Amino acid sequence: MALLTDTWALDALTIGATLITIFIVWVKWSHSYWSRKGLFSTTPTFFFGNFKNVFLQKESFGDFTEHLYEYFKSHSKPHGGCYMLHMPTYVPIDPDIIKHIMQNDFEHFVDRGVYFNEDDPLSAHLFSLEGTKWKNLRVKLTPTFTSGKMRMMFDILVACSGQLTQEMDKNVGKAPIDIKNMLERFTMDIIGSCAFGIDCNSLKNPDNEYTKYLKLFFVEGFWRNISGIITFVSPEIARLLSLKAVNPRLSEFFMRVIKGTVQYREKNNVSRKDFMHLLLQLKNRGKLSDDGSITEQQDDNKKDVKLTMDELAAQAFVFFLAGFETSSTTMTFCLYELSVNPDIQEKVRQEVNAVLDKHDNKITYDAIMEMHYMEQVINESLRKYPPLPGLNRICTKDYKVPGTDLVIEKGTKVWIPVIGLQRDSDLYPEPEKFNPERFSEENKRQRHPYSFLPFGEGPRICIGLRFGMMQTKVGLTVLLKNYKFSLSSKTSVPLKLDPKSFTMTTKGGIWLDYNRI
Repeated sequence: MALLTDTWALDALTIGATLITIFIVWVKWSHSYWSRKGLFSTTPTFFFGNFKNVFLQKESFGDFTEHLYEYFKSHSKPHGGCYMLHMPTYVPIDPDIIKHIMQNDFEHFVDRGVYFNEDDPLSAHLFSLEGTKWKNLRVKLTPTFTSGKMRMMFDILVACSGQLTQEMDKNVGKAPIDIKNMLERFTMDIIGSCAFGIDCNSLKNPDNEYTKYLKLFFVEGFWRNISGIITFVSPEIARLLSLKAVNPRLSEFFMRVIKGTVQYREKNNVSRKDFMHLLLQLKNRGKLSDDGSITEQQDDNKKDVKLTMDELAAQAFVFFLAGFETSSTTMTFCLYELSVNPDIQEKVRQEVNAVLDKHDNKITYDAIMEMHYMEQVINESLRKYPPLPGLNRICTKDYKVPGTDLVIEKGTKVWIPVIGLQRDSDLYPEPEKFNPERFSEENKRQRHPYSFLPFGEGPRICIGLRFGMMQTKVGLTVLLKNYKFSLSSKTSVPLKLDPKSFTMTTKGGIWLDYNRI
């Protein structure tokens, strides 16, 4: 006999209809969250919230974020609410509120709310860790990114730049080049050398195994991308489903490479001026030391907390990912803008030549640090095209937004619309115009410091900021010293963002013509 009715079929139909009704009611209740809180918000569509086009990969994260910002700005609101699928998300657009969240009241927003799975060791890195685990690891890793450590790694970057000119020369003056592809190979060789002490050989061999596996993270199929969206929007559901944040094939490959590197260096006590050397010191000694040894010494403090093998692997992996993608993206957009603004391109080239003349025509750390106008150009590129269009936080304890009656409840997602701020005409007049003078010292002082956030701000500011800028400057120095660039007709203008990419990537790529100087 059936449980509820006369037949099992009718029971199943009744239970199914009840579950569907409960689900519909739950979604609609979730989508009324901001109206119940009295906060101005966007109008959600069923199930998707405001995230439909992103979820279906018809709109990029960058376009979605900019549209959100413009919507709240057009209604003269300092903040608002939206829905990423079922998740209510708080969106501050007032730089003062953003400063409170990222700096002044950081203890309420310590975590990013990024999914990680400790059964998936490469996902438990500094970017995703939370609370005390994040704080302890940040303290350990911060000394590895000082200016002194950057200077230590500098020669590795310069060594990789020689191969870059060799590859560029093969096609010079003949056909347009997919500049993003070339720069990805360049940064992969740098990061491979600095993070792992290995020769990826990506410039010579674009189809090497490192490129193949790394593309599993950035370029995946529809369903893997959907899985990625779920881990971003709803970590709780991702944990319930035991989703993997890192493609298992990619994880297996990099764990094998990292463990092999660690075992070889430890067995032979190899000393090399790179990031892996610093991580090995933290693993074996619990601290950094200038004596060059990666093995434990008699005078080491036994109380120093050491990195585990999984922690070392996760940090090396995220350093590889972040350094590879963000720097190549920044250089790509920078060269695009210099190609359509030849007067600015020439001004940067003149600075490069003038500075190198003072340093015996050698690319040195000190020479790179003297290229101030180039830094303005890079910052203006980061303003128009931030590699990450937004920054995520999660409220870790109830927080009353200053100057309002709104209380953000513990567990609420926060999305800081970086690209919207940086393209706001009130903050940056004529925002579509590429104008490096916006970043002169005088102009920076006149602007709200939290209106420029390509690296984040506050205690969770990007730890690799110095390395990223150094890598970008070296690449641009080599290229502008040796080549003159112009825009190819193969590039679709205006640029359109790829909806299948979380980072700022253009559909069809950026193609440039270039000639030797």
